[in-house]
Amino acid sequence: MTAITDLADMYPRSALLFTLLVVLHIGAIGQSYQDSLLRVWNNTALPDTSRIAAAHKLIWRVYLQRAPDTARYFAEEQLKLAQRAGLLRQESSAYNNIAVTHHIQGDLEQAIPFYQLSLDADVKRAKAQPGDVEAAIGIASSHSNLGILRQQQGDLPGAMWHYERALHFLDSLEAKGVQVNAKIAGVQNSIGLAHETQKSSTDALLWYGRAEGRYAREEPSSSTANTLGNIGNALQRLAIEADESTARDSLMGLALQYYDRSLKVRENLDDRRGMANSLNNIAMTLQQQASWAAEVAVRSKLMLQAEQRFRQSATMAEAAGDRQSLAGTWANIAENLLMQERVPEAVRFGEQALELARSIDHAESIQRAAGHLHAIYKRMGRVGNALEMHELYMAMRDSVRNDENTRNLLRQQYAYDYAKREALLVAEQEKKDALAAEELRRRNLQRNAFIGGFVLMLALAGTFLFQRNRINTEKRRSEELLLNILPEEVAEELKAKGEAEAKHFDQATILFTDFKGFTQLSEQVTPAELVAELNACFKVFDGIMGKYRIEKIKTIGDAYMAAGGLPDPQHGSPADVIHSALEMQHFMKRHKAEREAAGKPYFEMRVGIHTGPVVAGIVGVKKFQYDIWGDTVNTASRMESSGEVGRVNISEATYALVKEQAGSLFDFTPRGKVQAKGKGELEMYFVERSAGAA
Repeated sequence: MTAITDLADMYPRSALLFTLLVVLHIGAIGQSYQDSLLRVWNNTALPDTSRIAAAHKLIWRVYLQRAPDTARYFAEEQLKLAQRAGLLRQESSAYNNIAVTHHIQGDLEQAIPFYQLSLDADVKRAKAQPGDVEAAIGIASSHSNLGILRQQQGDLPGAMWHYERALHFLDSLEAKGVQVNAKIAGVQNSIGLAHETQKSSTDALLWYGRAEGRYAREEPSSSTANTLGNIGNALQRLAIEADESTARDSLMGLALQYYDRSLKVRENLDDRRGMANSLNNIAMTLQQQASWAAEVAVRSKLMLQAEQRFRQSATMAEAAGDRQSLAGTWANIAENLLMQERVPEAVRFGEQALELARSIDHAESIQRAAGHLHAIYKRMGRVGNALEMHELYMAMRDSVRNDENTRNLLRQQYAYDYAKREALLVAEQEKKDALAAEELRRRNLQRNAFIGGFVLMLALAGTFLFQRNRINTEKRRSEELLLNILPEEVAEELKAKGEAEAKHFDQATILFTDFKGFTQLSEQVTPAELVAELNACFKVFDGIMGKYRIEKIKTIGDAYMAAGGLPDPQHGSPADVIHSALEMQHFMKRHKAEREAAGKPYFEMRVGIHTGPVVAGIVGVKKFQYDIWGDTVNTASRMESSGEVGRVNISEATYALVKEQAGSLFDFTPRGKVQAKGKGELEMYFVERSAGAA
């Protein structure tokens, strides 16, 4: 930094200019670092290990936070290189990196299988090289990550199982002298959070205390600050639950001490986002104490202290670029000012909070701001505005709940499909048991036949033939059930090996459909009628998929998902998938006309198609389901949601593969760049069957 120091000497009276020069210098260093990594990555003459290392650094130090989709691309390329070179450690790392890109985007269902694949790779390493410390640490980390995901899904027993496995491996390593103190503390902190989710603050404090004791042996870090803050949260909840005022005040005082300690650690780390969080916690605690204060002067003093901390928190959040936290803190300031009867100022902060929350499209922040504005407008007598905010609050609350319901529905769908696979496995086992029992009985009868005579031998033969026919019938049924759950190639691999590996496909064409008006229709008909109508449509869709040799993946509520080009790349070309989508829309229009004529409610449908790389296969050892993962799936979903009812919307990637068939098979309508949620602007095309097509 000598050059920077020299610049400071040149401009001793201009702190602003000095700061600007520092920022520009650091930015240049960052760009130079990124360029050097990209040069290594693009140099195919270098060893695979060098390129894999460059990809890993590009993911974590350049793209993960600012461009997760780009980070995922490098993680998928890292995986290809690692698999080609047979490098299990790098393969595990790549799976973990793919999982993390999904995790930070909130796509938990996509993250889980990749964390599991990372875990499987580390287990394979540990078996191949007993005593491999890195493999054991990798296994523990994967269990910890899966525990966090299960906890976020609400599966607390599953989360605790993974946490216990993580601690088991880490404790074993520590007993061998390996330094894993901070990793153990991290898992203990996660277990504390799990107990707090179950509203068991006392148990949570026990685990947080263990984590704090371990972090005390390390240099203070953001993890130290997080644990101290978690202890403060648990103490605050215990204080709110306390019946006796002395205990309540004592617990609140302790909570403030831990929040202050957390703040000091974050100040030393210059962690502005963390500082904003600690300041907000302190402010909320002071405001809670104010609500309990009996004396007006004490209450007023505490409210002013809380306001000061809220404003400091907002400053830190703004400096960190954390717009979501800023929106929440502005809403908290609005509530604080209303409690102080400073209504005009409360309105200003509440409206700022709502505007910012809407700009980032964050439902929970909109809900919070709308709730505070409802109270403020109501206090002012602005009945119309108050009603508008109440309606917005309820809509956002329903939106947040619906997001959770969607995740629950997805988990239920998985559970249903897995249950079918479990039933198949049970049937297979029963068949094996029947065969073994029959073989034993046959031998006994043969032995007795020598004693009992020819008549008994004939009876044995008749019984054997009958049982064999029955077993063959059951076997045929089991085969049919297996093929109804899994693609034929995957089913054969599963029967031959007892497992089927997930595979990468460079090009698959993904189709998504969604019914417009599904919620409204569900309110007009009985559940049985709704399921019958869904079944009628999906049965036709299944037939169309079979006609074009396209693999049906799954249904999720009223959505239907299928893929061409897998598991056999020769089946289900992009053109075949478009043909199938057009037939589906043709059926839906015919079906709508029939139901309209009968005076019955009907569905209308959007269809979206995108082509790109995916990973496909089954994961785990129980309750199998064939599924696909990758950004291609997300983009196909955006094609559907950005389309129009009655039409087929395709991406630029799919269009590039079928555009030569324009006029002969298809007619295309360019839509230009269309805004797609989470993807920015994407080129899209409507496609129809050409008038000249057969």
